[in-house]
Amino acid sequence: MDKKTHRCESDKQDLNNRLKKIEGQVRGLQKMIEEDRYCIDVLVQISAVNAGLKKVGFQLMENHTHHCVADAIKLGDGEASIDELMKVIKQFSKS
Repeated sequence: MDKKTHRCESDKQDLNNRLKKIEGQVRGLQKMIEEDRYCIDVLVQISAVNAGLKKVGFQLMENHTHHCVADAIKLGDGEASIDELMKVIKQFSKS
C-alpha cells in the first residue's frame, strides 16, 4: 500500500539540507580516518553525525504524529497507526 505524506516543500527542503550536512560530516569522517586523525576527534565527529540523524528522525516522527497519526485517528484507524508509530519509536530508541 502506497502511503502519502504531508510534507510541504519547506519541510522537504529543511530535511534535505540537514541530510546534506550529515553527508558532508560523513565524508569528513572518511577523510579523518584516511589522515589517521586522533581517535577522540573522530569519535566526537561520529557523535555529531548521530545527533544530526536523530534530529532528522525526531522531526519526521513529529510530523508523522501531527498529520498521519492524527488523520488515522479521525478516520477510525487510530489503533493501527499508533501501533505502527510505537513500533518505530522502539526501533528508533535502540540506536
